[in-house]
Amino acid sequence: MYLLIAAVFVLGYIAIALEHPLHVNKAASALVTGVLIWVLIMVGEHSLHPDGSLGGHEGIVHQLLEHLGDIASILFFLMGAMTVVELVDAHEGFRIITDRITGTKKVPLMWVLSIITFFLSAALDNMTTAIVMCALLRKLIRDKNDLWTFAGMVIIAANAGGAWSPIGDVTTIMLWIGGQVTSANIIAKLIVPSLACLLIPLIWYSFTFRGTIQRPELVNDGNEGHVKVSSTQSTLIFVLGLAALLGVPLFKTYTHLPPYMGILLGLGILWIVTERMHKNSIESDKGHLLVTSVLRRIDTSSVLFFLGILTAVSGLQVAGHLTDMATLLDSTLGNMYAVNSVIGVLSSIVDNVPLVAAAMGMYPMTQYPTDHSFWELLAYCAGTGGSILIIGSAAGVAAMGILGIDFLWYVRKVAFPALLGYVAGIVAFWLIWHGH
Repeated sequence: MYLLIAAVFVLGYIAIALEHPLHVNKAASALVTGVLIWVLIMVGEHSLHPDGSLGGHEGIVHQLLEHLGDIASILFFLMGAMTVVELVDAHEGFRIITDRITGTKKVPLMWVLSIITFFLSAALDNMTTAIVMCALLRKLIRDKNDLWTFAGMVIIAANAGGAWSPIGDVTTIMLWIGGQVTSANIIAKLIVPSLACLLIPLIWYSFTFRGTIQRPELVNDGNEGHVKVSSTQSTLIFVLGLAALLGVPLFKTYTHLPPYMGILLGLGILWIVTERMHKNSIESDKGHLLVTSVLRRIDTSSVLFFLGILTAVSGLQVAGHLTDMATLLDSTLGNMYAVNSVIGVLSSIVDNVPLVAAAMGMYPMTQYPTDHSFWELLAYCAGTGGSILIIGSAAGVAAMGILGIDFLWYVRKVAFPALLGYVAGIVAFWLIWHGH
């Protein structure tokens, strides 16, 4: 049964990767994989854990509901952030930024956007930043190949930026809350490796990705006859949208509530403001600007894909695959740098959250005390390793859903520079902190 669960996960993963050749939406493959893994856990409970440690059928259902709570908080955050960004977009709020970006040369534009993403990700988090930047890219670039390449760099930059900030990535937040790292120390130790992770792919693209971009033609998206949004309204929604996104880390710090509560509060306020703003407009004029209309444009399939893949990974965690993998790594590699480097590469295949959770459970604080290099390197590797494959990080999944990026295209075009950056960061960390 143990091997059968692993086989189902691998087959599901292959189906997701071959979405376009198979003509089957990745969300469908992910949902089937996630549900089948839990069915096998339920059916094969005694062969998986003969000691009864899963707690019988009731115990398994209880664990599923616990995992569902964690997954739902990510999904509601994703939906809230996507709605806020779509609402700002509908009110042409991003024109405040896009009108100021006048250059069309690919290389300088990629540098500017990547550096903005890097620092924005440290303030927000990598998934929200990817959602915002993908909305911007759609306004800036027409050609699909160029758009996807820029998005690939945005994913790398968002993950690199999230790794060195205590609030930039889910795994860093876990280590910070768990007491393994302190905020000042993680910034000091990881800023240079994270910059290396960003700069190496940027230099790679500077030599391989030349020319100019084509701007999209201004189209009305079928909104002919709609009343134009005034610049005051546009600016107001942009400022409120930005405040809703940037306010999430502050909300979490002061209320100790999960981030999705903060984004839902921001969305609720924006909803009230836009409803009041357009209360006198007839439906045909401003209907496309209301939240009810924006919600229909949210890519629900990417949300369901996220649900499927996270359900599958939580199943692997409950069945014991991830803990066994972490134990195997520790016994075969032993070296701190080797263990963390492999965990980072694995986090491009499975979600980095359960991998980091397994590592936190395996290595007690007595072995590696607070602010030990092991924890900082773990935060870096788990945070940036996910860039190697597009479904290895929340930022990648969000970009994949918004821009429809093909898995195999990403493997061909982005995986290698992402891997180079990942390795460069580990080398930088070793050179600076080895022996400290």
